[in-house]
Amino acid sequence: MRVRILGVGMGPHHVTCEVADALRACDYVLATEKSADDGLLAARREVAAAHGVPVVVVPDPDRDRAPGDYEQAVRDWHRARVAVYEDVLRARGGTAALLVWGDPSLYDSTIRVVESLAERLPVEYDVLPGISAPQLLAARHRIVLHPVGRPVHVTTARRLREDVTAGQRNLCVMLTGSLDLTGLDDWSIWWGANLGTDSEELAAGRVGDVAGHLEDARLRARQRAGWVMDVYLLRAPE
Repeated sequence: MRVRILGVGMGPHHVTCEVADALRACDYVLATEKSADDGLLAARREVAAAHGVPVVVVPDPDRDRAPGDYEQAVRDWHRARVAVYEDVLRARGGTAALLVWGDPSLYDSTIRVVESLAERLPVEYDVLPGISAPQLLAARHRIVLHPVGRPVHVTTARRLREDVTAGQRNLCVMLTGSLDLTGLDDWSIWWGANLGTDSEELAAGRVGDVAGHLEDARLRARQRAGWVMDVYLLRAPE
């Protein structure tokens, strides 16, 4: 048995030659379904179909979206995914592909899940990179993610306040469940939703000037795609 963890950016037009070659060599794509109208599953099917690979779909285990202990809830969810994937691999064997949005190294748990699988099954695995959301964001806005000689701090919306309080001044923020920029009016923002898709939305400027438009833009992206994924760069004034 083998599992190939393949970064696919935001869909077929972001699949690198390396990933395309690996995908065509797989027996099937293993994908989860979150709902009956799962737009991300549809996009995975499109990637697989472009390379002639069938898709095996399993229900995504339920996840507590408002847990008292966030990290424990995520661990429980990962264990449930391991069990679901294990059932398929035991039944089918062969080489399975897991298609990861963006790049597997950034705020994605597929590598951790497959590491756990490898403790339970005689499975080999490898990882191939994809185009990440921060890369797309920088390209769309024609910017460098950090000032000259300075760092960029990659974080999540859940940790934004904590990181700002700790002194971070240049942050790339992912996993934006909600967009709370209260008190950051004089900061600069470069924002994007559903980057690289037909429902892409972009905005940039002083937070105080553009914040009122961002929720409308997020809503437009969600209405067009059925889902929304956004990322933004937030930079303190000099």
